Amino acid sequence: MPVSEAFQPHLSVRGLSVRRGERLLFADLQFELAPGGVLLLRGPNGVGKSTLLLAVAGIVRADSGRIEGAEPTELHLVNYQSGLKGRLTVRENLKFWQAMNGATGLGLEAALDAVGIGGLGVLEAGYLSSGQLRRLALARLLVSARPIWLLDEPSAALDAEGEALLGQLIDAHRARGGIAVIATHHDLRLADPAGVETLLLGGVS
Repeated sequence: MPVSEAFQPHLSVRGLSVRRGERLLFADLQFELAPGGVLLLRGPNGVGKSTLLLAVAGIVRADSGRIEGAEPTELHLVNYQSGLKGRLTVRENLKFWQAMNGATGLGLEAALDAVGIGGLGVLEAGYLSSGQLRRLALARLLVSARPIWLLDEPSAALDAEGEALLGQLIDAHRARGGIAVIATHHDLRLADPAGVETLLLGGVS
């Protein structure tokens, strides 16, 4: 998909239930997102926010329910398992993910510049700080254009400038028609609260 082309995604989750061993994490979850929609997943640690993202991505199997619109080629998942290789350079890491997911977005240098690490392309990723690693993970969203972003604590390790940058990236994705489902403990700095919904997960006994 060309960078300038608008997205037209639709994500629907109906009656979703997931167990972890004998424990029911959540039951009968429902939500629906149209182009430009954002869903914030809230709740304390251990209630299933990350698991819900993995279920939508098709990595964790749900015990019941239906997920529609979440085709693997339509999704980007960015979580704590960044998949970055410390012995590869920043640019090599990003090039690998671009090859895996398709060169349908920004070029490598443009993406690195967009997340504020344009001068670090030849540095081995193992030398990056936690915040820089998070920025590199976010650059993966930009080199391969996909309409649905699944983000697990995307502001973790980011400084104030990085948090503002994250908000701008999400705003631009929404303006193009993209959808984002975001597990976060923090308030995101989004320009327009319209279309932003919150799903509170509280655990199920």
